[in-house]
Amino acid sequence: MSAIKQSQFIAKHESQWQHFEEWLNYQELSRWQKNSKKKPIKAPEALDMPHAYRQICHHLALASSRMYSPILVEKLNKLVLRGHQKLYSTRTHFWRGILEFFAGGFPALIRQEWRVVSIAAILFYIPFIAIIILLQYYPDLIYSIMDGTMVQNLERMYDPELHQRLGREREADTDLSMFGFYIKHNIGIDFQMFAGGMLFGIGSIFFLLFNGIFLGAAFGHLTHIGYIDTFWGFVVGHGAFELQAAFLSGAAGLKLAEALIMPGRKSRARALVDNGKIAVKMMYGIVAMSLIAAFLEAFWSSMVMPVMIKYVVGAILWSLVAIYFLFLGRNSEHNKL
Repeated sequence: MSAIKQSQFIAKHESQWQHFEEWLNYQELSRWQKNSKKKPIKAPEALDMPHAYRQICHHLALASSRMYSPILVEKLNKLVLRGHQKLYSTRTHFWRGILEFFAGGFPALIRQEWRVVSIAAILFYIPFIAIIILLQYYPDLIYSIMDGTMVQNLERMYDPELHQRLGREREADTDLSMFGFYIKHNIGIDFQMFAGGMLFGIGSIFFLLFNGIFLGAAFGHLTHIGYIDTFWGFVVGHGAFELQAAFLSGAAGLKLAEALIMPGRKSRARALVDNGKIAVKMMYGIVAMSLIAAFLEAFWSSMVMPVMIKYVVGAILWSLVAIYFLFLGRNSEHNKL
């Protein structure tokens, strides 16, 4: 009776075991073996690895509990071991890939795309710096950029006489909610500049210029009225990440625009797909920078402490960001992205 049940069990599931084994065998081949022109190897049908692995584990448990042939049990056990190794090594590789991207791949990618990055930096930082300088000589210019209510609200947020908490009218127990607000705000701006690239770059250029001018106006006005420590002490830390993320998201948008304006020998659709893959990779790192900026702004920047500590920490953060983008990933395969 047991033999009959075993034969039925094998007949029912053997094709599944064979497919699972063929898929594992194919995955273990090197890239050269898979793409060999002399003896090309056909890829097996697609497999839902986690689901198939759980089914093989279930079959092994059934075969063991029903005391089927040791040969069958051993065969299923080997499939389970190979499947376990492949499944969890794939997950390990996934997380290792993420770590490698942020440890070297992201800065190497930014250096690789230096053309669009340079254009975005010029579009953002030249208006930003120019407005700061102009407002020191022509302070009424602020009212050409912001209305009176916005200027009053801006001054109230950083008035050293009104608030002990820097930068926002809030108490310490709202830091977490402000963290969520900053995430939404920062990433919203990033994706606005990124998506603007789909309008042949016009949207990205507009938002780079607009944000450069608007932020420059805020920086310049608060500097002119003397709110140096309350304002600069607040922004110097998280600004190392927030400002870079802002113009880099514009660079990612310009990468999309490049495919539409200068597709080269490719069709626009093909160029957009290829450039889109690069731009999306850039956005992975940019979003991470915005998350870091939001965390610092919510939990560090608003803390009350000697402003010199804020300046020292800010200088360290700006230096680390510069070192990260200039040097990390140079001596690795990331340069071959």
